[in-house]
Parts: sequence; C-alpha cells; structure tokens
Amino acid sequence: MDFFTILSLIFVTTAGFSVINCRYWKLPTTIGLMINSIIMSFVLILIGELSFFSDSLTWAKETIHLIKFDELVIRGMLGILLFASALHVNFEDLYKNKMVIGLLATVGVAFSAFGIAFTLQFLLKLIGIPIPFLYCLLFGSIISPTDPIAVMSILKSLGASPSLQAKIAGESLFNDGVAIVMFSVIFGVLYKGGSFEWSAILWLFVRESVGGALLGLLLGYLAYLTLKLVDDYITEILITIAVVFAGGSLSHHLHVSEPIVAVCAGLLIGNRGRQLAMSDKSSEHIDIFWHLVDEIMNSILFVLLGLEVLVLSFKFTYFLAGILAVPVVLITRFIGVAGIINLLRLKRSFPKKVIPILTWGGLRGGISIALALSLPESEFREVIISMTFIVVIFSVIVQGLTVKRLFQ
Repeated sequence: MDFFTILSLIFVTTAGFSVINCRYWKLPTTIGLMINSIIMSFVLILIGELSFFSDSLTWAKETIHLIKFDELVIRGMLGILLFASALHVNFEDLYKNKMVIGLLATVGVAFSAFGIAFTLQFLLKLIGIPIPFLYCLLFGSIISPTDPIAVMSILKSLGASPSLQAKIAGESLFNDGVAIVMFSVIFGVLYKGGSFEWSAILWLFVRESVGGALLGLLLGYLAYLTLKLVDDYITEILITIAVVFAGGSLSHHLHVSEPIVAVCAGLLIGNRGRQLAMSDKSSEHIDIFWHLVDEIMNSILFVLLGLEVLVLSFKFTYFLAGILAVPVVLITRFIGVAGIINLLRLKRSFPKKVIPILTWGGLRGGISIALALSLPESEFREVIISMTFIVVIFSVIVQGLTVKRLFQ
C-alpha cells in the first residue's frame, strides 16, 4: 500500500470519527476520537476471529505496522505539536514557576521511574511475570514523563489559573529531556551492551537538554530577526514552519532533543517575537494557523493511538499487569509531587488542590506509546507495550474526563 493511500485512510477515518463524536458522544475531541478508534479496533479484532473476515484483520494489522507509529510521533508529529503548544505559553508564568517546573521535570521523573520499577518488579512476580529490574526501570522511564500533547489538549478546556496551567504545561513541555536520557541509557545497557557510566549519562543529558535548548533559542532568535524584516502574515507563517522542520532535521543530525528545540523556539517566537516583531494581524493569523495544525494533528494522533490496540498481545497476565501498573504509576506520581510541593511550601504558598491536580492532571499519551513500540523484539517487549497502552488509555480517558472536577 502506498503512502497516499494510507494518508487518505487516516484522514477519512479521523473525519468519520470526528462526526460521530460531534453528533453522539460530544466529548473533548481527542478523547472522543480515541474512544471511537479503540471501539473500531476491538470490532476488527472480534470479526477477525471469524474465518470469513480473518483477512480483514490481517490487512488492518499490516496497515498499522506500515504507519510506524513510533517514528511518526517522535520524528514527525512531536516537534510540530510542541511548537504549536509552546507558541501560546506565557514565558513570564513559566519563569515565576521555574523551581517547581524544574524539580517536577527532573527529580520528579527520576523518582517516579525508580519507584515504579521497584514496586512493579515485586507485584509482577506475584502474578507470574518475573521481569528483571532493568526492564521494569525501562518501563518506568517510558511511562513517568507526562505527555505535553495530551496535557495541553485537556488544559485548553479547563478554567485553571495561569500559574497552575504554567506548572502543569511547563512540566510536561520540559520533562522529555530527563525521560529521553533515562530511556536511552537503559536501552543501551539492555540492547546494545552498554554500561552505566555517570560521566556518559551526564554528557548525554547535557547534549540532549542543554544542546536542544541552545539550538531552539538560536533558531527562534533567527526567526525573530527575520520576522522583523517583513509584515506579511503568509511569509511569517512560512518562517515559523521553516523553524519547526529545520529544528527537527538539525536536532536529529546533532543528536539533541527535538522536543526541547521545538519548545524553546516556540516560546521565544510566541513571546518576544509576538511582542516585538509581529503586527496584530500577523499574530492573529499565526495563532489561527497553528491552532488548526495543532487540532488536526492531535486528532490524527489520538485516532492512531486507538488503532494501535490492534498490535497488543491479549494475554490475561499482560492485561492484569497493565491493571496493576495504573495505581502504581498514580501513587508514585502522587508521592513524588507531594514531596516536591511540600518541600517548596517552606518558602512559598501553593493552592490547596495543587497536589491532586498535578497528580491526576499528569496525563500520559502518544510519546509513551511511541517509546514502547520502538523497543526491539525481546521476551519482555509485549508486556511492556501492554502495560504502557493500558496506563495511557486509562490516563487519557478516565483522568482526562474527570480532571476538570478538581478545578471546581
């Protein structure tokens, strides 16, 4: 099947599910699309059990494999979506909350990954799945970072204060650096025969995060200088598109974090660029353009997320492992958030519900699925993928639909 046929199927499916959601479910777009997509996946699996329709299930699975979800998200959609989100984040709100954002995005992610690993290794042994600690830690690094795409899509519909939104959005935008370092190090040890060397880990973190930030700021500043030379919104939109794709390509070749490149470039253009280099008309058109791109890409992402259920291994023990992983992830997240917030309360005040909101509002999404699917074949790959899917599905649907009640 050629690329354009697959693309056509994706857009037709997304449009159809969107109509169903608008007409019947009336849920937030991304959640409604994901539910429709999951339902379709299970229908295909059920009818595929009938010998007459077995070819249709095989065809659907082959098509999903051709899409290569992990590459599509990490190399294709992630930079675009993060840039679009960062473009609308107020830098002053981020700066005021830099301490809590920094600790949640670094210490919080590391604590969560190790806490999940220790707890799950013990629980999985009880249900007959003895997984080595490093594989549990690999899962912890996959599932610990909150997904900026899922978080930002939900935050748009909430009436949270700018400070609280900055904490949630800021953590989700910046925690990829630590997660990528952890995942890369553990992946190297397990699959490439590497070893734990703190100097190598520190260099990897500096290269990915600091290097990504510097490249993002450089591209954002060059775009800002170019934006000052013109007053034509079409040209200015093209400049922002160029920044995103140049950032994605350069980050890949320079081995720095593409998410951090996109976030830093988006923050600079969305704040300094908007204030000093754009007319009101240009700013409005850029906002409209990137809002539409954000909505369309998010819609496609969550449809594909639901369809990836087709690649799951439906073993009862794997399903049980995923069910156990949900409370483990949430409790570990709660302990990490509570520890950081209570420590910072010694110097500053926080809203009463900040801990439950940061815990329940820390959604997981496409990035975790993409990392899990990027794992090579091994005896523990299927259980890691299954646990990741179940945690993400619970996070997006259950947490996403109920987090608004915490703001009331």
